[in-house]
Order: sequence, then structure tokens, then C-alpha cells
Amino acid sequence: MANFAERIKRSWNVFMGRDQTYSYDGPGFGMRPDRMHFRSYNAKSVIASIYNRIAVDVALVTFNHVRLDKDDERMESIIKSPLNEVLTLSPNKDQSALEFFVDAVSTLFDEGTIAIVPIDTSADPSQTDSYDIYSIRVGKVTEWFPSNVRVEVYNDRLGRKQEIIVPKSSTAIIENPFYSIMNEPNSQLQRLLRVLNQIDRTNEQNSSGKLDLILQLPYSIHTTARKREAEERRKAIEGQLKDAQYGIAYVDGTERITQLNRAVENNLWAQAKDLQADLYNQLGLTKEIFDGTADEAASLNYQSRSIEPIATAFAQEFQRKWLSKTARTQHQAIWYYRDPFKLVPISQIAEIGDKFTRNEIMTSNEIRSIIGRKPSKDPKADKLINSNLNQPEEKQGSDPSGSTSVSKLPNNSPATMDSKRIQNARLWLNQIGTQKATRIESEEKTS
Repeated sequence: MANFAERIKRSWNVFMGRDQTYSYDGPGFGMRPDRMHFRSYNAKSVIASIYNRIAVDVALVTFNHVRLDKDDERMESIIKSPLNEVLTLSPNKDQSALEFFVDAVSTLFDEGTIAIVPIDTSADPSQTDSYDIYSIRVGKVTEWFPSNVRVEVYNDRLGRKQEIIVPKSSTAIIENPFYSIMNEPNSQLQRLLRVLNQIDRTNEQNSSGKLDLILQLPYSIHTTARKREAEERRKAIEGQLKDAQYGIAYVDGTERITQLNRAVENNLWAQAKDLQADLYNQLGLTKEIFDGTADEAASLNYQSRSIEPIATAFAQEFQRKWLSKTARTQHQAIWYYRDPFKLVPISQIAEIGDKFTRNEIMTSNEIRSIIGRKPSKDPKADKLINSNLNQPEEKQGSDPSGSTSVSKLPNNSPATMDSKRIQNARLWLNQIGTQKATRIESEEKTS
């Protein structure tokens, strides 16, 4: 009863009948002011779909603040630091980690170079190398200086974008690995954009409501008076079509009208298809990647040629700018991880799981987490062991002949078969030794 009374006393509902008392904390917008928007000529073309596809795939890569093994430079453990939380959970108050990296990669493709600015830190980055990062934002570089850059970045306290000057030493400045393909003035992508824009302009002209009619008059119009009369006749027909409810006009019986049923042909579409095919080849993209029907070889090629260069650029710049020299000597690093099982069909998971556990690469609970099952409470499920073999902790007995007992092992397991062979070999050797001793004893008695 006391718990119920306490619950009633402390309960709260967002729609409680009281006046809103929220204070003014900045300007309001109908759309998110911090969201990245493509340039107009990119947003209207097929390029936006390419940007979004690659950006989403890069965002699915996991970035972690890790500690490496001292000898082999392998990942030893994940460091539960504010930087790791920023990279994996909440980069800032407006974006999740997925949204942040989609924003970062899309801006990178659109601009060519981006700056990822630490916003909230435990100390001034310009005064010390030892500080924690609590939030980061994607910014556009507007001006370059020898040791600093001017960046346009969203200020979540004022609710608008603002230009600030930040030091290069603490700002992760990332350049598009495919800059020469996508952002150079005469690159493959920019040429494709120019052709697509010409096609769009041509389509707008062709669909602007024009009738494309040619009016043939029954007289020559070489003189100025005839030209004036022909112009008046054209305007009269235009007025009839404009003012008529159903768009009907009349002409003289000696006049003849010819309608142009199609625009003049050009080779823009052929150029666009060739440029798009070349761009896809240079970026490691295929049609199957976009419609989700790519086989394993095509997917691996896309991951290695398109996704990994971008993920590597992010990880190396994060490590270079946000981990001090002392942290790097302590074997700290920024690593990215891509789940390889996302590309594996469910029909092959069982075979792969058997090989990984049998060769002591992954534990049973790690395999269970991949297929979406709860971890087992059996302590053996968290150990790197081969369940097909006899383990050291299992008790082993011996028979009078000195052979190892295999009663606790399955009859058909490899360990059982090997133990049986050893036992038979020992029995055979014992028999040979007994027969030899008996023969020698008989010979001595005879002599």
C-alpha cells in the first residue's frame, strides 16, 4: 500500500493540466536546422542515391576506442571512455551514431573535405593534449589557415549554424578518398552531373506546355507587311487556344498546321549512361549492390573498394587527432569493425559456427549472439574449447593394463577412436612381450 501511495505521489504525465512553463531557449524552425542538405544539382540527380547508399553502409561500420595487445598489436579490449560513447552511441544531443556518420559521409561526398569538430571537451584542446570528448559535430571548411581552419558548424546552444576558427591539431579533417573521381572540377562524377543537368533542362523545356505547332499560311511572307500579318495571325490562334474552354481554335481552309511530335534528338542519354557506368566501375559499384541482389564476390569487392577506404580515413584521423602521443604509447587506438556475418546466408551459419567453435576461434555464446539467440548459462559456452575432444578437467581412469579409460566419451567421437587404438596397441605390445619372455624361459630350461 505504501508503494502504491508513493507511486501516486510521484507520478507525472506530460499532458497534465498545467500551463507550459518552458523558457525561450532559441529560435524555432519547421525543419531540422542541423541536418545536412545536398547542393541543388546533387539532390535532383541519381548522385544523391549513390551518396546515400555508401553513407549508410559506412555508418553500419562500428568505430571503437580500444586497447591493443603489446606484442601483436591486436585488439585486447574496448575502453569504456567518453570518446567510445561518442563514436558508438551519442555523438551529440541531436544525432545518434548512425545519423552522425550518414551525415558525415554525405557531407564528405558533397564537399570533398569535412571537419569533425569536438564541441564539448573536459579541457581546452588548444592548451593541452589530455582531454575527454563529450560531443562532436560535422562542419564544412570555409577557409584554410596554416594552423587553423574556419568551419561552419551547427551551434546547438543558439540553434543555428555558425562559423568558428578551430585548431587543426584537435579537429579531424577528412578528405574524400575518391576526391579525384567525385570532387575534382573535371572528374567523372562532375562530368556526369553536367550531362544530367542538361538532360533536366531539356526535359523541362519539352514539358513546359508548348504545343510545338507550325502554321503554314497561303501566301509568301518575304515582305514586312506580310510578316506583320503572319504575326497577327499567330497571335490570334494563340488567343483562341488560350481563351477557349477546351483549347479549340479555327483556321482558314487554305492554312495548314503541322505538329512536331518529338523533340530534336541528341546523344545526351548515351553520354550519361557511359559516364554512369564508368563512375560505378571506379567506385566499385554495381547495379546489384543497389537492388540487393549482389552475390558474395560482388559484395566483398564493394566492401573492400568502396567502404573500407572511407572507414580507414575516419579511423586514422580520429586516432591521429584525438589520441595523444601518451595514449598511443599506452597502446590505445581507434579501430573499426564490420560484421562479416551480415553477408552470410542463414543456410551457411551452422557450418561456419561448427568450424569456428571446433577450431577454437569463437565461443558458443558468441555464435549464439550472431544468430540472435540468448547466451547459454553453461560455463563451457564462454570458453574457447573443442567440444568434440576430451577436455583436461574431465576425469580419466585407467584399466589394469595401463590404458586410458574412455567410458565418458561418445563411442563415435574422434577422441574415443584414438583412445581405443592406443589401448589395443598397448595390449598387443604386452602380448608380444609376454610371448617373448615365455620363449626365452623355455630355451633356457632346455639348454
